Amino acid sequence: MTAEKPGSARRLMTLVGPFLGLLGVIAFFALVAPEGFLSVYNFKTVATQTVIVGLGAIGMTFVIVSGGIDLSIGSVIALSSVACALSLRAGQPPVAAALLGVLTGMICGFVNGLLVTTLRIIPFIVTLGMLGAARGLAKWLAGEQKIDAPAGWLADVMTKAPEPAWLTVSPGVWVMAALAALAAIVLRRTIFGIYTFAIGSSEATAVLCGVPVRRTKIQIYTLCGLFAGLAGVLQFGRLTVGDPTTAMGKELDVIAAVVIGGASLNGGSGTILGSMVGAFLMSFLANGCNLAGVPNYVQEILIGVIIVAAVALDSLRQRKK
Repeated sequence: MTAEKPGSARRLMTLVGPFLGLLGVIAFFALVAPEGFLSVYNFKTVATQTVIVGLGAIGMTFVIVSGGIDLSIGSVIALSSVACALSLRAGQPPVAAALLGVLTGMICGFVNGLLVTTLRIIPFIVTLGMLGAARGLAKWLAGEQKIDAPAGWLADVMTKAPEPAWLTVSPGVWVMAALAALAAIVLRRTIFGIYTFAIGSSEATAVLCGVPVRRTKIQIYTLCGLFAGLAGVLQFGRLTVGDPTTAMGKELDVIAAVVIGGASLNGGSGTILGSMVGAFLMSFLANGCNLAGVPNYVQEILIGVIIVAAVALDSLRQRKK
């Protein structure tokens, strides 16, 4: 019998680790939270609450795998929700408003990618600037107040009681699941995905191998913006108002979900499945804390600790390699 290779054991732990973390969070709050935590209704609620972070995590996975970061995703979600609400208030149909919201996110992502590649500024600084710019633009467009608009069928996408009932969970959850499956195929089975991993593993080597690094990076950030824009549209559907202050700090939840899912901030590793598990873990954590009466500031401390712990574990894995 041959012994299992250490590398194989590490890969298995990277794959299984997020699931164990999710089960651990559920088990903990099953003990300390009220009985309703394990109810079907609460699980449907958590699934709906996961959609915004989950969509953001799909796009962020591509960015982090490529060795980048996007701190602006929360602000872009808010700007997209405002753009969607303004379009609806102007009398546009929901489809057109949704497309405008998604396009708004894509433009922000394109600008991020263009600045990162053209000016050769580190993504942290570029997206930090976009974080402030997008949030400020959202407040300006909304007049620093919420925008009421007829949501139409967009509100039905995020309802906890879907029609028809056989859907079980809100259509938004199914949209997230379908896009996650598609993104997983793109990341693992296409040239674009191979380029993404190559850039994150070693950008210099990728250049020598003929990878179009500049074009691919712009596409990656634009893709992240697309998912942020879609998240903003569904956030509007959930709130039925365009709120320029929504998704404040959501970038931390999204980044935490991706890192918890096994992606390395050094680039070159990560999976869509892991990011989805990480997104559900963050949602169950917030939901359990709310049901147990834990204050918001404690939740914020926990998120910070989780991010640091996940990055520390990733650094340990990298040193062992």
